[in-house]
Amino acid sequence: MKSSYRAVVIGGGVVGASVLYHLAKFGWTDVALVERAELTAGSTWHAAAGFHALNGDPNIAALQDYTINLYKQIEAESGQDVGLHMTGGVNFATNQNRWEQLKAGWATFQAIGVETASLVTPEEIREMTGGIIRTEDILGGLADTNEGYLDPYGTTMAYVGAAKKCGAEVILRNRVIELNQRGDGTWDVVTEQGTIHTEHVVNAAGLWAKQCGLMVGVDLPVTPMEHHYLVTESLEGLQALDCEVPVIADLDGFTYARQERDGLLLGVYERNPKHWMMDGAPWDYGIELIPEDIDRISEELAIGFDRYPELADVGIKKWVNGALTFAPDGNPLVGPVGPRGYWVACGVMAGFSQGGGVGKSLAEWMIHGAPESDIFGMDVARFGPHQSNKEYIRQTTAQFYARRMLFTYPNEQLPAGRNIKLSGAHQDMDAAGARWGNVWGLELPIYFADKDFEEPGTQRRSANFPLVAAECEAVRDAAGLLDISGFARYRISGEGAKDWLDHLLACKIPGAGRVKLAPMLAEDGRLKGDMTVFNWGDGSYWLMGSYYLRAFHMRWFNQHMGQNVQIEDISDATNGFLLTGPKTFDILETVSDTDLSGLSMMRCGMADLGLHRCQVARLSLSGEVGVEISCSANEHASLRKLLLQAGAVHDIKEVGFLSMLSMRLEKGIGIWNAEFTQSYTPAQTGLDRWIAWDKDDFIGREAAANAGNPSQVLVMLEVDADDADAVGFEPVWQDGKRIGMTTSGGYGHRLKRSLALALVHPSASEIGNALSVHVMGEERPTKVIEASPYDPTGARARS
Repeated sequence: MKSSYRAVVIGGGVVGASVLYHLAKFGWTDVALVERAELTAGSTWHAAAGFHALNGDPNIAALQDYTINLYKQIEAESGQDVGLHMTGGVNFATNQNRWEQLKAGWATFQAIGVETASLVTPEEIREMTGGIIRTEDILGGLADTNEGYLDPYGTTMAYVGAAKKCGAEVILRNRVIELNQRGDGTWDVVTEQGTIHTEHVVNAAGLWAKQCGLMVGVDLPVTPMEHHYLVTESLEGLQALDCEVPVIADLDGFTYARQERDGLLLGVYERNPKHWMMDGAPWDYGIELIPEDIDRISEELAIGFDRYPELADVGIKKWVNGALTFAPDGNPLVGPVGPRGYWVACGVMAGFSQGGGVGKSLAEWMIHGAPESDIFGMDVARFGPHQSNKEYIRQTTAQFYARRMLFTYPNEQLPAGRNIKLSGAHQDMDAAGARWGNVWGLELPIYFADKDFEEPGTQRRSANFPLVAAECEAVRDAAGLLDISGFARYRISGEGAKDWLDHLLACKIPGAGRVKLAPMLAEDGRLKGDMTVFNWGDGSYWLMGSYYLRAFHMRWFNQHMGQNVQIEDISDATNGFLLTGPKTFDILETVSDTDLSGLSMMRCGMADLGLHRCQVARLSLSGEVGVEISCSANEHASLRKLLLQAGAVHDIKEVGFLSMLSMRLEKGIGIWNAEFTQSYTPAQTGLDRWIAWDKDDFIGREAAANAGNPSQVLVMLEVDADDADAVGFEPVWQDGKRIGMTTSGGYGHRLKRSLALALVHPSASEIGNALSVHVMGEERPTKVIEASPYDPTGARARS
């Protein structure tokens, strides 16, 4: 052990080993892994070690595909056998909704370029599984040849062996006791064998990630949970085969299975999960298991035994009940967090599907400043401080685990971790029939309905369809009132505020009393945010963006902090409403003594509305006249009452975000995490029209200017849909060739047309081009139409 390294990785499981390998492979050879016991001691050694590329987040699915394809490479580089069994895999459905989900999943694979998957019939499933499963109730399945399982110990050793050949070092039986940051930002890693000095610390501590986070004051939203599988004695049906059966997932039966020699390994995701050592595993815990709890998993086991009839006649050779670490949404925690130079790669409950992608992305981030892929679905910044609350972690991780194989409908609102943050008018809106969605802990109205209205889960157009249509029509014909508390607001002030914003944002900074749309770029020229900047004329500015990106935004701001600048996140202290529709100013004039005649498009200022002094801005997400009104949180309820009373004679209607999403789609307005992501450039998405190329300097200017012509461009599609609409990540086809994918979609209630935004090859982007797109796994005709089909000239919003 040396006294100093460039980076120290804490944790010798498969994830820590992957991080070490990728750091060394990408050029940081002066790195070390420190493990408290032996390699794999923790969760890795007892893992079932299956792998698959299927994931609800297509970006993570692509990284899982990378992980799988990496195994042969590390085996060759290290000389260590990883025990790779490339059996393929199959997920199957026993109800129509699940079958539609699998068909849509196949289409998503096509959209992101994973072409090893195929849809299979019950007869094909019976044949590929050697007849060991009961298939009479199966409707179909999604098979993928790029699935299988491997040896967890051999794989970890292969990562480590390949890393060592690049110069990395592994230090075993040496627990980290403290992490202390020096005044220059570097770290002292205090271990049982001495202190190591390093620039970077990576917490890949698995079951001990919580404790290693608290060493630096970071409370990570992770917890260990118990997970069972069993291994049977030999099955006659497997002994008779001359090849291995694929990895099998009975999604409606809560089990997965794979061959283990001539026996079967059967794993269970029970609906009654159990947490284990929520504050982190004991330091002396290692190659150990938790006593099995068969009664708790008996219902799911019974389903599994019914699916595999031969299990009734064979013995169980081994029970495994081991702890896996989960985050609230089941995805990993990756990236920088807390003090400078502290990184995390933990909560990776699917380490053999995701470990390679996690290691690659984190190493790229540490070395180059950003990962190659958009990994927001893994980014630790998707969580905020409220999500490290122990009860929140308990509820949400239990919900995720219990629903690991349950079908979640797109319109379903899950109950765990709810009603944490409530806007000032929440109680009154609830009484008025608001139905709620949740964004980063904040309850937002998604539509309004009578108290006896029920919305069954569906993958197709919901029962709320006519309610959302009525809200859109009210905005078109009169006025709608939308709670916009769910936007992030940052107040920027100080002598250096304008200069800092000028460097941070790609647009020109607006003059006093003006507003601009503000692309924010990363150093590589790709998008980092789609903000709106307000100049209030008093030396202060606002940046507004997506509420759930608050930790993500603040990390970026702090990484690029300027001199004499103060940044305040005022998102929770400030609530507001969007008043939108042709009657907007008729309503405002009845309650305001402020002359609003000068409040033209993209202007902002102060206004008195009744007893309220508010900040107002003329913006339109709906394509109609719109004024955003911001107030303090404790004025939100009374402001709502004032506006509704004043608007009653003008047929005002409260509306939710589903109607706003429909109307923004009709206007061709993109949103973050759909049309705009960290993977895309301004030229791809059309945001380049807001860039001030004549500015001398801003982050990402040179890279964006030299990016060349994009390989894909954003277009609007009209879809010949039936009772379902595109949602995003569906493949777009031209003459049988995949030429792009949708980014989002839905129904335009004012136009009465099914629409989708899509990134396609420029050759296919001309208006009128006939294409096709998969919707719910079914190929539907579509065509390219004008970018803003509702009121293309924008006359209604300016009227």
